Amino acid sequence: MKKRYTLKELDAFEILTSRFSRLSDIITQRMFKTIHSIDLDEVNTIRDSINLAEKKNLIRNAAEMIEIRELRNSIVHEYIPDAIKSVFIKTKELTPALLENVKLINTYCKTTYKFPAK
Repeated sequence: MKKRYTLKELDAFEILTSRFSRLSDIITQRMFKTIHSIDLDEVNTIRDSINLAEKKNLIRNAAEMIEIRELRNSIVHEYIPDAIKSVFIKTKELTPALLENVKLINTYCKTTYKFPAK
């Protein structure tokens, strides 16, 4: 980890964390909610939703998705410069898992709902 980052690097980190956070929200708040609703599943908490998503193979690992969700919360609420650096590093580490979950959700929707119809 570097001690100092250029403005260009900090901007790139900000863009990455912002998009990571937004995608995490879309998955947990919209995609899971919609899929569980269509499937007539009753879930009460985000954790329940994530655990059910793992059982349906919407995501590869519930614990990892919870970690992604916790990181999302850190991104939104973190203001200490030293902590921000660790958030950037963790975001970079978890981005491949988040993107893999998007593929799994896409596959689930295509096979379960025959979506998109051609």
